Amino acid sequence: MRRAAASGLLLIVLAGCAGTKPKTPGTPPVSAATPATATSTAALAKGAPAAGIATANTDLPQHKRYRHAEDGGPLEPPAYIASLPEPVPHPVPRSRYGNKPTYSVRGHTYHVLKSAIGYDRRGIASWYGRKFQGYLTSSFEKYDMYKFTAAHKTLPLPSWARVTNLENGKSVIVRINDRGPFVANRLIDLSYAAAVRIGIWPRGTGLVEVQAIDPRHPGELPPVHVVKGPGSHPVIWLQVGAFADAANAVRVTDRLRAAGLGPVRVSRVLVHGRTVQRVRLGPLDKVSTADRLSRKVTQLGLPEPKVAVD
Repeated sequence: MRRAAASGLLLIVLAGCAGTKPKTPGTPPVSAATPATATSTAALAKGAPAAGIATANTDLPQHKRYRHAEDGGPLEPPAYIASLPEPVPHPVPRSRYGNKPTYSVRGHTYHVLKSAIGYDRRGIASWYGRKFQGYLTSSFEKYDMYKFTAAHKTLPLPSWARVTNLENGKSVIVRINDRGPFVANRLIDLSYAAAVRIGIWPRGTGLVEVQAIDPRHPGELPPVHVVKGPGSHPVIWLQVGAFADAANAVRVTDRLRAAGLGPVRVSRVLVHGRTVQRVRLGPLDKVSTADRLSRKVTQLGLPEPKVAVD
């Protein structure tokens, strides 16, 4: 469900999976890791490590490239995950692999950020596990589901981020060493261990805030506002567009309401010094509802909505 091929002189095939609920028992980690992405034979021929590292056969359909057909993890997380040390952010050069300025996957073009400093976004997190254990990530590191790592579409590789579960306040520092998740509405794909640490593992997804860490000043992160109290929880909005022309906002709003997709909110906001009409569906309280409505919006011929979490 995650990665696809990114074109270029060095072809790195991104082939991971959005998190799902665990299906079968797993085993404790060995020292090896399992990368979420695969690499082409051509890429390996350009000096990438080969011996002892699993790579996916990219000539096969995505669902046949790996030893395991389905993703998942142990039915009960190993107790030691609670005491695993988090990575310590420190300055390192960019990886030789996975940092092309732009790349395309499934018809979408992504622009890799020049710097992670200042990145702070809210959205939906998923996770990936045993299916990709031992395969190469986009940065040519081995994926280890029992380490605190993550995949992101645009943050530089490697970089570090604090990921906070907005429903319970639990957080973990992760090393971003992979690309993805290339699934609608997903902001970040956590390793199995990271998902367990912050409590999104049982459901497969969770609402999170991702804050990039400046490795020169790792302690300089603003506090995260977490919704607390009985019956309180963060909510999801689907932003269908932000229009400088009010008439365009009205047309999109009318189409959404005619389709019966639920409450539509139109608000005036200031973006880069310009006032725009923001059209959103919501509020929504479930990721599954957001996914379902996103598909319906695109079926109307409108752009894929962007997820916002408040």
